[in-house]
Amino acid sequence: MIGGISVTQLLILLVIVMLVFGTKRLRNIGSDLGSAVKGFRKGIEDEPEEQEPGKITNAEKTAEAPLKKEEKSTASKPSDTDV
Repeated sequence: MIGGISVTQLLILLVIVMLVFGTKRLRNIGSDLGSAVKGFRKGIEDEPEEQEPGKITNAEKTAEAPLKKEEKSTASKPSDTDV
């Protein structure tokens, strides 16, 4: 008995689900769900930890370069409120 549901009730529910969806579709749903969970677990395990400051990639360098130029240009220009 699981949470107030007996074995006979589970079997009846299983038969109804098989009649509604069919065995082929249930098999496809099960395999798709299993591969999704497997991919999710693999993605979590492969996710890199925080990168060390010395290991900055070229993509990160190029993404930060325009921001630094904008910061310098806005800092050197006086705004209307400064005048």
